[in-house]
Amino acid sequence: MILKLVTLGLALSVTTGASYADEDQIRIVGSSTVYPFSTVVAERFGRNTPYKTPIIESTGTGGGFKLFCAGNGVNTPSVSNASRAVKSSEVALCAKNGVKDIIEVKVGYDGIVMANARNAFDYSFSTRDIFLALAEQVPGPDGALVKNTARTWKDVNSALPNTKIEVLGPPPTSGTRDAFVELAMESGCKTFPNIKALKKTDKKAYKKICHSIREDHAFIEAGENDNLIVQRLRANPDALGIFGFSFLDQNSDTVKAAKINGVQATFENISDGSYPISRPLFFYVKAAHLNKVDGLGEFVAEFVSDKATGEDGYLSERGLIPMSSDERHTLNSKVLDAVSK
Repeated sequence: MILKLVTLGLALSVTTGASYADEDQIRIVGSSTVYPFSTVVAERFGRNTPYKTPIIESTGTGGGFKLFCAGNGVNTPSVSNASRAVKSSEVALCAKNGVKDIIEVKVGYDGIVMANARNAFDYSFSTRDIFLALAEQVPGPDGALVKNTARTWKDVNSALPNTKIEVLGPPPTSGTRDAFVELAMESGCKTFPNIKALKKTDKKAYKKICHSIREDHAFIEAGENDNLIVQRLRANPDALGIFGFSFLDQNSDTVKAAKINGVQATFENISDGSYPISRPLFFYVKAAHLNKVDGLGEFVAEFVSDKATGEDGYLSERGLIPMSSDERHTLNSKVLDAVSK
């Protein structure tokens, strides 16, 4: 899938306080969204090869990169799952600690949903609604920015119900959070011309306005475990939760997704890009571990195989949105070349 060998330059290696996998067991950290896909691949890999089943932790994308970039020793993770692309600051952290070569692997696509209990209200939000409900500051009656005091969805949009705004979502370490603020919050933020114009004159101020989520309990950080959010929605029909499409797909008997800009979150709408909050999913491989950690190259080959991530692959049954055949095969060949060197 996508290959990007990043040569990061000279830096000193550091050690971490934790002891992780040995040379005969792959260690994986990172995104809670990619976690269930990675777990399925790991379980099959452990059953069908002579190698041990990889150890996987759901740490969030940002937390995963901190662990991944700590150094090249086998006491550091070999793979970091990510629900967004690696940031330049994370590349710099890797460089600082001597992690010079990283293989970026794109595995498919995912949608981010705002979901609630199946027996609750059928929501349809615009990205403008989402921004006005969850932003720290919003335009007041005269256009000047004011602290967000909206308490109900009706305060945001008269067509929405008079229900308390209560949204359960991921913490700042989450790639889902990063993608949500960029694709949903910023999209809604840009519907205000004066804020959109600010992007050309003061990008820092623009980003702060569009990406800052309110901290007065309308948005509730619910941790990295998306299954726990699903459970809380079942118990509270007034709440909404933010998580990946795969969790909606696996729990469609109890939760449903709101339409965004009039588009329903479906496999087809995410695949063709018409659903507004769609994003690619990745994992990153430490090239220095390919000759150190047993089975790492073989694990990557399993993950990018057609039987796993193809249109009829076993991961599509778990909610992964596959890439097109042409894109998948083009990127596959580059990744497989890289891990076989």
